Amino acid sequence: MKKIIFATGNQGKMKEIREILADLDAEVLSLKDAGIEADIVEDGKTFEENAQIKAKAICEMTGEIVLADDSGLEIDYLNKEPGIYSARYMGEDTSYRIKNANLIRRLEGVPDEQRTARFVCAIAAAFPDGAVKTVRGTMEGRIGYEEKGENGFGYDPIFYLPEYGCTSAELSMEEKNKISHRGKALRAIKDELR
Repeated sequence: MKKIIFATGNQGKMKEIREILADLDAEVLSLKDAGIEADIVEDGKTFEENAQIKAKAICEMTGEIVLADDSGLEIDYLNKEPGIYSARYMGEDTSYRIKNANLIRRLEGVPDEQRTARFVCAIAAAFPDGAVKTVRGTMEGRIGYEEKGENGFGYDPIFYLPEYGCTSAELSMEEKNKISHRGKALRAIKDELR
């Protein structure tokens, strides 16, 4: 069985990743599982560049196949903010309750049709031979008016999906994995790994 390291320490994300990559004949390890501590500066200008920076750095350290993602929320009305700064938006230690409340406040009085947003996920796969493959998945929606739902994490409680009539935090993990930006990107990278 081959080993794939996914360059994240986010356990919520790892749960999603393991579920979607379960049918690959590989053991999927987080940085923590692999005993890797690395402080990688993500100074790319796009989700793709940041994912490649992380994947290549860990691949060079370990000699293993490494997957890394960079994902975030783009809100059209706010010039695609928070974008690549989604995790660091309002400071790294700021809770998502505060971040979500701030975004809702910034959209006060903005009508539904102008609250369009998307979750973006770019995943890079770095291979020991130096090859790098990158894919992107998106999930379109709108920013809601309040937090709703207990599933998911981060911005999920304010990300409203009109065709489902709920936020992505109100979907089951199974439903979310079928339509999420990360689910789409993971299925695309899975094809590259086969």
